[in-house]
This record gives sequence, C-alpha cells and structure tokens, in this order.
Amino acid sequence: MSVRREGDRSKRVTLAFELAAAERFTHPAAVIEDAGEWSRYVGLVANDTDAVAAFVREHGLRQDFELGDRDKWLALSDLHEATDTPRHVFVGLTEEDERAAAFTGWEFVTVTEAAEKAGWALEEPAADGSGVLSRLRDRLPGDLPWPLGGR
Repeated sequence: MSVRREGDRSKRVTLAFELAAAERFTHPAAVIEDAGEWSRYVGLVANDTDAVAAFVREHGLRQDFELGDRDKWLALSDLHEATDTPRHVFVGLTEEDERAAAFTGWEFVTVTEAAEKAGWALEEPAADGSGVLSRLRDRLPGDLPWPLGGR
C-alpha cells in the first residue's frame, strides 16, 4: 500500500476515519483539514472503496491513502505497516470498527469522542426517516422488497 504524502515529519499520528464516521460530520472538509494540522497522514477507509472515492471527490477532502480494492481491515493493516508514525488512530462508529482497529494495531476512538475532543460538529443521526435509506427509498419504485420497499 502506498501513502500519498509524507506530511510534516514532526507529526506523530496517522489518522484514519471510517467513511460512515466521516459522513456524520457537519463539515467533513473542515474536519479533515483540521486533522491534517496535527497528523502526518489523514484519510478515509471503508469496505466500499468506490464510496470512499466518491465522498472524497464530493467534499474535496485530503486523502493520503491509496486504498485500491482493499476492504477496511486490509487497508488498516497495510497502512499500519506503510506509515512510519508511532501512533495510528482509527475513528469509527461500530463494534466492527473497534474490532478492526484492535486486530490491526490501531487505537480506536468513536466519532462522538473524537468530535468532542477536537471540537468538530456532528450531524444528528436521522431518527425521523430522513436518513440515507429513506432518501434512497423515496427515489425508487414502490414495489421493492423491504427494507427498500414498503413505504
């Protein structure tokens, strides 16, 4: 795995955000820019690398990681080996994210904890049916099977 930037050699952290965690930020570009001020390498990982590339493009984000077709587990493992920082921090949402971090040698921080410590604003999770699944369902024909159908 290659890493795109060397970054400031005095910076001692490689910081990876799970895509779903990055999507929770009110201003993802500001978060990534801020993180780049104190991290040598910053980027996003997820099992869906096409979705990562699209999100990075859409928001004009700094992405120091070349993911190729690696899932989150393999990307974290390879990044740990490819980067020369003493700390590797993975910001995620789920227990699976926490397991991936532990298995690959990364420190795990929840997106809520990271946002609180860094002063980053989070969007509230959609509890009113306005989430991604609901928006997708609204654009598709009504005869799809649950969970996409059955409005």
